[in-house]
Formats: sequence, structure tokens, C-alpha cells
Amino acid sequence: MRNILHLDLDSFFVSVERLAHPELNGKPILIGSDSDRGVVASCSYEARAFGVRSAMPMRTAKQLCPEAIILRGNSGAYMKKSDEVTEIIREKVPLFEKSSVDEFYVDFSGTEKFFGAMKLATELKRSIEKETGLPNSFGLSINKTVSKVATDDAKPNGQKRIERGTEKPYLAPKPIEAIPGVGEKTAHLLRSMGVMKIATMQELPIDLMQRLLGEHGPVLWRKANGIDDSPVIAWHERKSISTERTFERDTIDVVKLKGLLTAMAENLAFQLRKGQKLTSCVAVKVRYADFETHTQQQRIGYTACDHIILPVIHELFRKLYDRRQRIRLIGVRFSHLVGGGHQMDAFTDTQEAMNLYQAMDKVRKRFGDRMVMRASGMDARSIGRMDNPFDGQAPVLLANRRT
Repeated sequence: MRNILHLDLDSFFVSVERLAHPELNGKPILIGSDSDRGVVASCSYEARAFGVRSAMPMRTAKQLCPEAIILRGNSGAYMKKSDEVTEIIREKVPLFEKSSVDEFYVDFSGTEKFFGAMKLATELKRSIEKETGLPNSFGLSINKTVSKVATDDAKPNGQKRIERGTEKPYLAPKPIEAIPGVGEKTAHLLRSMGVMKIATMQELPIDLMQRLLGEHGPVLWRKANGIDDSPVIAWHERKSISTERTFERDTIDVVKLKGLLTAMAENLAFQLRKGQKLTSCVAVKVRYADFETHTQQQRIGYTACDHIILPVIHELFRKLYDRRQRIRLIGVRFSHLVGGGHQMDAFTDTQEAMNLYQAMDKVRKRFGDRMVMRASGMDARSIGRMDNPFDGQAPVLLANRRT
């Protein structure tokens, strides 16, 4: 019998801040950019009681909760704590998936005959609290979807098990937004048709869901009915994405090299966002004409935003570049990947910037991932063939400004 655990670190960023500053306990906390154009990266449960939520414009959050304490956030501290929790889980379970900086899935299947999945899950929860000081909640069921919904019910600092065979009635009375994967647009469409509760979605014909939402429709219908066979995918910290270019002729054209670095990093960042991933380590590789190869890397706060990554990429290249030698190859790599979309980008992003990324990515998905790029990356085509070439279509230029 499958036993799948979903574990979530409660109000993670706020909890880390409170460990360092106990005087914040019990107070409404907002984490993110303090400007009116900023967005909320995380908020305490005290702030949520006023209607504040993550990803909300900071201006709105301050109107709803004027007495809230606003913190800029410390992505380095959050990354360190996330790594600590990951190591605890790695030591105690045979198979786990890190789905974001503060969420994990664990496969406890097969444990009932020996220890019991609920007992193991409870012990894991307590170990994390004891060793890191971080409150956490979990849900346990036969699949990822139901366990994640159960975790939301268990918060804060609780636990909940959904017994096998009760998945469908358990989900039925909940709003459709409780289903993982039902976003704002999907919810609006379904609600416009009178589908407010999961129970109503459970009764819809699956082919109707297909017509309404395409291939995503049947997936959501199965989740609504408590059906989810997706496996827990073993997480490996060193998972990475990378790209590199070997030049037909060795070059010392620094302007074009920097342009190529920009284009490569933009492309990889788009791939991260498309796959709902974040990176916390970026690297630049340089191979000189004599085949001597050097690499520089730097840890950063989890992100998938070009304007955060690009300055680091160019600084690494500055450290690597030896002006006395021609360059044969250049490459960029993002590693230490986790799921989570734009979860931590809100520390430095404004709502305008996040909207801009969404608009650019929409164009890329429809017309190709090289159809929108910074002007500084345009000349890169003359010294290195890019992935997914333009195929004769004119790209959309993005001015070289801080997005």
C-alpha cells in the first residue's frame, strides 16, 4: 500500500526570522520589498488573519495590516535552514523529493508491517522541530495530491492522515482552489460555470474537462477524485542545467562574449521558470585556446530571475577572463535546483517586474524561447549558435535596464 507524506515548513521565512529575533514571536510579519510596488514573499499567520497572503502586492498587504512589521528578508539564511532540513530528512528516510525550499514528499510505502507510516512521519516532524527549531506540518495519504491538501488542513504545526478509501469524500466539500494545479485563471473559468466545490468537479464528465482545459483538464479531474499515481522522485542536490558554446574561431571580443553570456543565462533562466524551478548556484566556464579550462561558481539566494542572475554571471566572467589569451569555449551552469516557481524572487522583485517576466515567457512559449531577449545578447549569434535558433523570425528586443 502506498504511503506518501507531504511535509511543509510552516511560514518558513518568518519562522527563520523568529529564530534569530524571538521578539518577533506573536507579531504580524511581512517579508519582501518594502516599496509600494513590491510583493509579499511570505507572511506570518498573524498577518494572514487580516487577509494578507504570499505574492500579494505589498501596498495591499500594508493596507490590510497596517501594524505589520516588514522585513526585507535574508535568502542566505533561508537557504541554510532549508539545507539543514534536507540533511535531516536524507538521514532518516530512504526516498524523498524536495519539491521546493520548504516542501518535501516522502515515500513511506511498505513500512506498515514494521514501524507504521504515521509513527515514522511523526518522528520525522519532531526531529526537524528539535534540531532546527522550525515548526512544520504534514499530511499523509496514498498519494501526493491528497497529502498536500491534508497538510494545508493540518497547519499550523499539525499533522493529518487521510485513510485509504476516504480520499474522494475528504476532498468533496473543499473549494476548487484547494486542488494543487488549480490557478487563478482556471478557478475563474470553473466558477463562472458554477463549479465552486470539488464535489461538483468530481461529477463533471472527464471529456468535458478535456474540452474546457485541454490536457490539463483530465489531470485536475483525477486529482479532484483523489487519484494521483505520480511517484516521489528522488532528489539529488547536484541536479543542474547548463549550456556552452565552442567558437569556430577563438575570440577576445569581450563585448560579444558578454552578450553571449547574457543570452545563455536568459535562456537557462527561462527554462527554470518554465519548469517551475529555482537555482541557488550559478557558474561560468571558460576554455582558452590552449584548452586550459577554468570554472568559477557562486551560491546565491534561490531565484529564477534574469536581473538577479546576470550580474553574478558577469562578475564571475570578470574574475575568470585572462586578457592575454583567446577564448575557445564559454559556458553557463545553474545547479542546486529546487521546485518553487518565483517563491523567493519576491524579495527583490516588484509586481511590475514579475508581470514583465510572465509576459515575456508567454511570448517565448508561443513563438520560441529566443523570441524575447536583451539587446546586449543580440550580437552573440555571430560567434555562437544558440539553442532553438530564430528560424528567420525577428526577436523582440528587451532594453538593457533593470527589470
